Amino acid sequence: MSISNEALQKLVREIESQAMAAQQQISLVRTQLSSKQREMRLVQLTRSEISTLPPDTAAYEGVGKMFVAVPVPELQDKLGSSMKEMEGEVEAMGKRLHYLETTAKNSQEHIERMLKGSGGQ
Repeated sequence: MSISNEALQKLVREIESQAMAAQQQISLVRTQLSSKQREMRLVQLTRSEISTLPPDTAAYEGVGKMFVAVPVPELQDKLGSSMKEMEGEVEAMGKRLHYLETTAKNSQEHIERMLKGSGGQ
């Protein structure tokens, strides 16, 4: 069973477009991942600095254009929950990145296999 050249070209173009879309998504996810990891490092640093403060120290949290007094233990709890949430997001982005990389690799392999198959005819 052979596929006509026209159908083969259409199929190759379709797979190429999928591969290009996957590459764009990979780039986007990598950017988001690095941004989220940078944010995590900032939270870790803030948390480590706050942990050195005595519990009765006046701490302030930015809310819009003003600052609100927040007890240090409450601020540590907020940063801890924020950190856990970001870790979950980073893990989800890692899984998505792996999926997209696999998709791009498979698309490339399909294109190569099709071109080798049509070159032998």
